[in-house]
Amino acid sequence: MSQHTGGSAPVADCPGGGRRGRPRSEAVEQAIFDAAVGLLESGLALADVSIEKIARTAGVGKATIYRRWPGKEELFVDLLRSVEPPDPVLPGTSLRDDFVVLLETMRQRGLAKRTSALLHSVFSQMQLYPKLWDAYHHTVIEPRRRMGLDAIRRGVERGEVRTDLDVELVNDLFVGPLLLRSIIRPGATLEPGLPEQIVDTIMDGLRPRV
Repeated sequence: MSQHTGGSAPVADCPGGGRRGRPRSEAVEQAIFDAAVGLLESGLALADVSIEKIARTAGVGKATIYRRWPGKEELFVDLLRSVEPPDPVLPGTSLRDDFVVLLETMRQRGLAKRTSALLHSVFSQMQLYPKLWDAYHHTVIEPRRRMGLDAIRRGVERGEVRTDLDVELVNDLFVGPLLLRSIIRPGATLEPGLPEQIVDTIMDGLRPRV
């Protein structure tokens, strides 16, 4: 995502204005998103990023923002959705293959959070904004959790996983190490090959006993 700074030319968003080549609505929204990111990258805390500051940095009027979002939380919900990668496509060939893909997606997102001012700032403060946290949980966390649970259930049906195990617990065992390294221990390594190490270690305890 490119950064939009206050020194750039303002975005013309008034119908019938004198400027030619008026940007489409999508371009206006992108300028607003870029302004919000730029403010965070400048060192402002999420609590200090106001609609007024975003509007001034984007070169639009506050009314332009309020026509699209009722408030700052709703704006940041859409901003977070815009920077989230699409859900991975699981191969469906085995439980191991599915979770290697899922965990690799988590690893890449963990690396992105460390290098993105937007993600680092928003995630560190998100739970102070219940609407923002709930929306992120509903649109990102829960769908990916369901993908993991469905993969485990398929593994049980194929005989790859013992039938006496709680699928919720099994899912937590898989994703827990990457969550630990990404959130609780942000300085921990997220080296290539880590998903395979995690999956292979856990699979040893999941296979049916002979």
